[in-house]
Amino acid sequence: MKLENVNVMMQQLKNIDTAFRYTRLFNAVLLVSYTCLCGYTIYSCLEKVEKAQQRIYLIAGERAVEAFASNRKDNVPVEARGHVRLFHQLFFELSPDENVIEGRMKKALYLADQSAKDAYDDLKEKNYYTSIISANVSQELNCDSVHLDLNQYPYHFRFYGTLRIIRTSAVVTRSLVTEGYLRDVDRSDNNTHGFLIQRWLTIENRDISVIKK
Repeated sequence: MKLENVNVMMQQLKNIDTAFRYTRLFNAVLLVSYTCLCGYTIYSCLEKVEKAQQRIYLIAGERAVEAFASNRKDNVPVEARGHVRLFHQLFFELSPDENVIEGRMKKALYLADQSAKDAYDDLKEKNYYTSIISANVSQELNCDSVHLDLNQYPYHFRFYGTLRIIRTSAVVTRSLVTEGYLRDVDRSDNNTHGFLIQRWLTIENRDISVIKK
């Protein structure tokens, strides 16, 4: 075999080896690119699914209204104040009907601990609810404000409101101030906010006006 032919063959082998290396490099780059693309696609899909799960649609009449889910921490002030207002409305807004009173008290006592039950039992023992029924008295509560301290746990609150007692002969307006603490509990149908009022105490419940009919 001539030396020239040998050189040609060696050059061809080198070209084949170089081409093979380039092919392997190209395949490696292609594999990495496809892996990155698949990873990005999966990440984007999971992110979109998570965002979609945070969307809630509420039916209002014939319209679907979009709402958004949020973290518990983001809603603590709103839900805590809502829980306090709901409890006070259930406990103090009364009608001269035994079944209505018992129903509202049953709902209210799901939202608080024994301190609220003790207050209810004390009023019941003093025939407070019996007098409301016999005298056809109604009570309406207006919440002025709820002050909340989130710097401590359980969360301290103070409720400020005005209570209108509507009698046959007069309308009495009272200033109502209570305080207590809120601790986290599991949400349920009976306690949708997931809080429980404890160490509840009425600080003020005094007449501020009396209007004769």
